[in-house]
Amino acid sequence: MTQQNSITTIAVDAMGGDHGPEVTVPAAIKFLRTCRDLEHHRIILVGLSDQINPVVAQHDGAGLIEKGLLSVHAASQVVEMDEPPAHAMKKKKDSSMRVAINLVSEGQAQACVSAGNTGALMATARFVLKTIPGINRPAICSTMPCEDSSQTVHMLDLGANVDSTPDMLVQFAVMGSVLTEYVDRKKAPKVGLLNVGAEEIKGSEKTKKASQLLAASDLNYAGYVEANELFANKVDVVVCDGFEGNVALKAMEGTAGMISRVLRQEFTRNVFTKLAGLIATPVFRAMRDRLDPRHHNGASLIGLNGIVVKSHGGTDDVGFLHALQEASKQVDMDVIGHITEEISKIYIKNNNINN
Repeated sequence: MTQQNSITTIAVDAMGGDHGPEVTVPAAIKFLRTCRDLEHHRIILVGLSDQINPVVAQHDGAGLIEKGLLSVHAASQVVEMDEPPAHAMKKKKDSSMRVAINLVSEGQAQACVSAGNTGALMATARFVLKTIPGINRPAICSTMPCEDSSQTVHMLDLGANVDSTPDMLVQFAVMGSVLTEYVDRKKAPKVGLLNVGAEEIKGSEKTKKASQLLAASDLNYAGYVEANELFANKVDVVVCDGFEGNVALKAMEGTAGMISRVLRQEFTRNVFTKLAGLIATPVFRAMRDRLDPRHHNGASLIGLNGIVVKSHGGTDDVGFLHALQEASKQVDMDVIGHITEEISKIYIKNNNINN
């Protein structure tokens, strides 16, 4: 069931990330101004009021506050980007991050978006929101571009768990499938398991066991996927352990960032123009935009009893806007409810087998 006829409220950790309110506030204001159904969306900016309010004024956000679409919720502390998660949990209970997550737990918001410390965000969100029944641990999931510009692939786990069990990999597959089916509207999405080869004899014992479990499940399992096939539209969901996923993600981000920077250089633009004339500009822009990491910003901390989206800490307002849009889509499509339903089916099936 979608939430399109109700109010979607997003709590924003306005102090998180490398740039804090200078990025989060303009992105929140732009999000509201570009919503198709503005009357059904609200943003709560959480953090140090004396730093947030001037940026709201600078970007003409007073009108949104007067209409009740934008509000500022005070928090007295900030979690630093290099702060140990345990310290943030114990010593900063009134941080902008913690308060934003609390608002989701209390039902005052349906989603939280933060560009802050990933470890602290995951630890705090798991402590406050808890996991969906049947989920061992939450995973980090994000979308990746594909060769077909109209398609994307969801990949998880991207770093939350570096010791995933075969059962956990199956849970990741279920969560990724639900996200793809209801947010991207793809029926029976194809699931692939990241491996060092396509042959059944290759891979670790954990990977082989996970493959057997996935093949026996009701998911649309397509088998192993190698790293060079991640963008090939072979599958819609790629499942992997957090260690492998994070290595792959960082390699892709570095490569895409390098290419995007090259395409932005004046010399490259001139070459494109001379080679292709008037066609060069749209081709150049399309290629640049597809590779721009900002347009794929917003990783889901999926498996929690609440929607939490992690923005890249160094992103600008364009990237943070995409993270807000991702959170809004997940609320609209009731991703939490659908994951809960699908995971419960697995447990019922496994209990029947065991009994």
